[in-house]
Amino acid sequence: MRETPAVDHRQSAAADYLQPLPAERSAYRWFLVLFIAVLAVKLLVAARLPLFVDETFYWLEGQHLAPSYSDLPGLTAWLARLGVSLGGNTELGLRLPFLMIAAAVPWLVARVTAREYGPVHGWQAGSFALLLPLAGTLGLLALPDAAMALATVLCIDAGARLLRQVSAGASLELALGLTIGALSHYRFIAVIGVGLLALLLVRDGRKALRDPRVWTAIAIGAAAWAPLVAWNLGNADAGLRFQLVDRHPWAFHWDGILFVVIQALMVTPLLFAALLAAGWRGYRGALPASRYFALLGGLLVLGFFSLGFFADTERVSFHWPLPGYLALLPLLPAVLAAWPRWLRGLTWLTAGLGLVMVMGYYVAVSVPDLRARAAAEKWYPSNFAGWDELADAVRLERGQMGPDTRLVAGSFKIGAELGFALGDPRIPVLDHPLNVKHGRAPQLQLWNLAAGPRESWPAQFGQAWADAPVLLVIASSDVQYKHLLERYHHLCGKLGPLPPPRVVNVDHGRQRFLLFRFDSSMPTAGNCTAPAMAWIDSPVGGQRVARNFDIAGWAFKDGVGLERVEVTLDGKPVAEVAYGASQPGTAAFWRISNDPNQPRVGFSGRVELGANVTTGRHWLGLRLHGADGSVEAWPEQPIEVR
Repeated sequence: MRETPAVDHRQSAAADYLQPLPAERSAYRWFLVLFIAVLAVKLLVAARLPLFVDETFYWLEGQHLAPSYSDLPGLTAWLARLGVSLGGNTELGLRLPFLMIAAAVPWLVARVTAREYGPVHGWQAGSFALLLPLAGTLGLLALPDAAMALATVLCIDAGARLLRQVSAGASLELALGLTIGALSHYRFIAVIGVGLLALLLVRDGRKALRDPRVWTAIAIGAAAWAPLVAWNLGNADAGLRFQLVDRHPWAFHWDGILFVVIQALMVTPLLFAALLAAGWRGYRGALPASRYFALLGGLLVLGFFSLGFFADTERVSFHWPLPGYLALLPLLPAVLAAWPRWLRGLTWLTAGLGLVMVMGYYVAVSVPDLRARAAAEKWYPSNFAGWDELADAVRLERGQMGPDTRLVAGSFKIGAELGFALGDPRIPVLDHPLNVKHGRAPQLQLWNLAAGPRESWPAQFGQAWADAPVLLVIASSDVQYKHLLERYHHLCGKLGPLPPPRVVNVDHGRQRFLLFRFDSSMPTAGNCTAPAMAWIDSPVGGQRVARNFDIAGWAFKDGVGLERVEVTLDGKPVAEVAYGASQPGTAAFWRISNDPNQPRVGFSGRVELGANVTTGRHWLGLRLHGADGSVEAWPEQPIEVR
């Protein structure tokens, strides 16, 4: 008979102890499934999503490598350069380093939480780091937020480790997090300040701060700000003034309430409430790590909420409190464990739906047909739209004008987007309010890409500009309509009378680009000739109209005037209207207009639609015929034909 081997019961018990429990295995599997699914979707969307304007400017900065820049420290530009160097000059190539950095964040959140509260809570916190819409979409755009989130979580982890025991490893991790954060964004100063305050408010934190290894790490992190400080010292503090002074009104405004509401919607309401409850519970808890997470996360979130009542409301700022939410995530599973099962499930579900909705927005932006349907909506994604069509039009124009044609952009947006599309990081840019508003004007000056008056171009860019044709590209949709004629006259003052433009209307003209051909024979001064201006007074946008309806409005073209006005439906002419009615109100509003027809610039007529026009939404526009032979398509507005 074969002898049964002896069993070491101590080894068997140890093996059973080391095996993950069912709850841990389930939490890990859910995390892994979510991680793979979210990363796969992000890779697919990132490959198709048109580049956001800021992304292309970071690409442009990456083509002019430097320790720091006017708008940001250097890391974002360096990552952009790395992405296109390894992955090609494509949307996915540019975004790939940011996607990889963002992919590390949920794993780090899981690690921090598991060490403090156990593996089940760790994988659950990691899962919420994927579902939290602000964190789950990190890296989808090549923006500094991905690196800043990584830096935040590294500092959170290092701080929690230091509360247990000061070690070389924890100090090195703190130094790494502080360095990445310093190279990411000015906003990381808030994480540093609040993190230091949180350590001071916890007894074990004060003990850790007495260790020289911690201050060595802090000194290394402080040294990482040196390139940004040096840039500001050498450029009259232009970057610092923009980030901390110029872009903010620093006056109380009630719009801050909307900031809080938007946060609740962006985080999803139940998850938002759970995170706030987690912060309060952690602050009252006995564990030093819990108090540290609560103080760091809670003070960051509350600080940014308060800032919303005084700071910039014109630019996107809903992502600012993300570092605070990341600090609160380790405390979240314990709070949810005390909730009823149905409420926990609803929290998971709504968080997942929130991520799907945000991802769905990016998917919609990447589909041209869906983008065009949103042309009349307030949420139309103008900073994503129209760049491919513009690049195609520029290639066509340059092909007709000749290989020596020089390209000039009307703003940093156009210069960066066309630079990426055409592989040209040296496109000169005219002065524009947007360059100043977004803090890019000093950088363009440093690169010698800020184009002055037309007569200075040969001296500024070389004698090759003297006789070469020039293609100027501007976006009329980048200027508020009430200031558009003033902008045209400003261009005339720098460039001379503007030639008839080629109009590129994208998404029914919601994005509208004008391409002007200049050559050395054209005057650099004289009476301003500008693109046409128009307005449809009736029917108004979105109005329901009968198959036969009246149309009225006004139109003019400075310098030469208009000869006739056609009405279009879905881009096709459907009527020619009478032009030349007196419009004294129009002339009074546009006082600088030099159209020779002023004030007789009104038009009116009747549009009779045939049987081939279906009921439902259509797009009503104008075709404006100038006395100089130019033809310009005016942006369209939706009407409902009944």
